[in-house]
Amino acid sequence: MSDQIIFYEAKLRYEIDSWDLFVALKNGEKLMVIDARSPEAYNREHIPHAVNIPHRVMNEQSVSHLDRSVMYVTYCDGIGCNASTKGALNMARLGFTVKELMGGIEWWKRDGYATEGAEGKEGQVVSCGC
Repeated sequence: MSDQIIFYEAKLRYEIDSWDLFVALKNGEKLMVIDARSPEAYNREHIPHAVNIPHRVMNEQSVSHLDRSVMYVTYCDGIGCNASTKGALNMARLGFTVKELMGGIEWWKRDGYATEGAEGKEGQVVSCGC
């Protein structure tokens, strides 16, 4: 197998885009979305049904209530923010299966999906055609 194929297969094991996340949630797949930003950012706006576990407080105690058989998807603001990467790393170190949402909440909104919170917005899904 070529290095290129190995690289892309590995990349897809650890990342998910907003289209695939939306479809997985819609289909009831066994996953949970984690907003790895601050509580203030989460309260302003977040992906529907996401839970807020800031990456700075992720430890055995703060995640002890989570089901280890579930796939977790971490996200943050998007480009220029690495809270989702730090959250994914923390969750992986704690023994969870995790993917990082590409583009964070900004790409989620750009793709037309709804958000919740004080500044939440109704979504108008735009088919990406992937």
